[in-house]
Amino acid sequence: MSEGTWALQDAKNQFSRVVRAAQYGPQVVTRHGVPRAVVLSVEAFERLQRGAPPASASLAELILAMPQGGEVEFERVDVPPRDFEP
Repeated sequence: MSEGTWALQDAKNQFSRVVRAAQYGPQVVTRHGVPRAVVLSVEAFERLQRGAPPASASLAELILAMPQGGEVEFERVDVPPRDFEP
């Protein structure tokens, strides 16, 4: 059994450990070696309900998840250019 994966009987017998482990990542419950359920933390579940990207989302995923429309203004920073020699 890999970390984060529990056989159904083990998950039933050690449910408090499964719930504790879910605070650090999804816990997959298998039946006869086939994934059948996932135990999530409340925070992960609420993120899914809101449709928010996971905390480990890539930059591209975060950009794609940004609300569309509206203007965003960024503060311009005056930094002198650096010299470049190929």
